[in-house]
Amino acid sequence: MNQYVNNNGVLIPATSYSIMSGNRSYLYGDGLFESVRVMNGKAINAENHFKRLEAGMEALKMNPPAHLTFEHFHSEIQTLVDENKIRQGGRVRFSIDRKAGGTYLPATDHVDYYIEAMPYDFNEYRLNERGYHIDLYDEIKKDINPLSTYKTKNGLIYIMAKMKAKEKGLDDLLIQNYKMGIIEGGSSNLFVVSNGVLYTPGLDLGPLGGTMRMQIINIALSKGIKVYECNISPQNLLVADEVFLTNAIQGVIWVDNYRHKQYGNTVAKDFTRYLNEKWGAETA
Repeated sequence: MNQYVNNNGVLIPATSYSIMSGNRSYLYGDGLFESVRVMNGKAINAENHFKRLEAGMEALKMNPPAHLTFEHFHSEIQTLVDENKIRQGGRVRFSIDRKAGGTYLPATDHVDYYIEAMPYDFNEYRLNERGYHIDLYDEIKKDINPLSTYKTKNGLIYIMAKMKAKEKGLDDLLIQNYKMGIIEGGSSNLFVVSNGVLYTPGLDLGPLGGTMRMQIINIALSKGIKVYECNISPQNLLVADEVFLTNAIQGVIWVDNYRHKQYGNTVAKDFTRYLNEKWGAETA
């Protein structure tokens, strides 16, 4: 399969693409990105991804071109998916970088974008067969600030958490804010299930404003399941019936073990089924 990337509307072979030395994302992390899932050869939940990207560009004081509308965003993604002959499952990364120039003070607020598309192992969402073993990441805390909820190109806290989890022989470590609230996983949002009710950290506490997080909340409400956005403490994990993580690519990831606490996965299974019913029907 010939892989192509989309560089500001120009399709080029992936092997020919390189980042210029003055790229501000490379130099300063001055950029944003979105990871979009593909099902049945179609990008799903694209509108919510674009809304978060728009809000992130506004927060970073970026000035996108007038033609970068949702329709253009969606069309560019689908063109690349089709060009790479992705007919079933896939994943897309849509990156926004501020144009080159300046040092910490940018020379411009205009942006470049590029898109990468690649196949994914599964077409539908599949719940992990073996539940994750997790613990808390206590070496670095995440700030609560106006950029906390966006997918910026500064992912060092997540990288360090993932590396520490591997070092400890675990699948993931949960990240905390400076108020000692547990807010998210190394690449995912967090949900806790107690007595049939969902609890998830509120966006005011600093987690990423995940597009899958939003889907889970909306589906839960449509099914009559109560959802509370609130602070999550270690004690909440110890008394929970289930804990699961979510992200746009994997969907729902069930947690089997936190320290000595074991969890089930009944609700995680239900939400995996709901996601497949929703997006399978919309992309059929």
